[in-house]
Amino acid sequence: MAALALTASEIQELAETLPAWSLVDGRLQRQFRFADFCEAFGFMTQVALVAERLDHHPEWSNVWNRVTIALTTHDIGGLSTLDVELARRIDALAA
Repeated sequence: MAALALTASEIQELAETLPAWSLVDGRLQRQFRFADFCEAFGFMTQVALVAERLDHHPEWSNVWNRVTIALTTHDIGGLSTLDVELARRIDALAA
């Protein structure tokens, strides 16, 4: 899947299409909370497998039961269709 840069109007629509995500410093960002570290780490493992299949990897951090994920496409210097697709797949894993 090739990364296509999002237009300004597509970026504005993200609040509706990905309501759990926030636009922070030009990146899509979301924080997840889990029961404990093992559950958080298991979630990260699932996301890693999806990211590898898409060949699009998140910026993320984990502190005990919290996972924070930020998405951007460095090759294009902003948000792309890959970020939206990965965010959707991450949401599906978290559901």
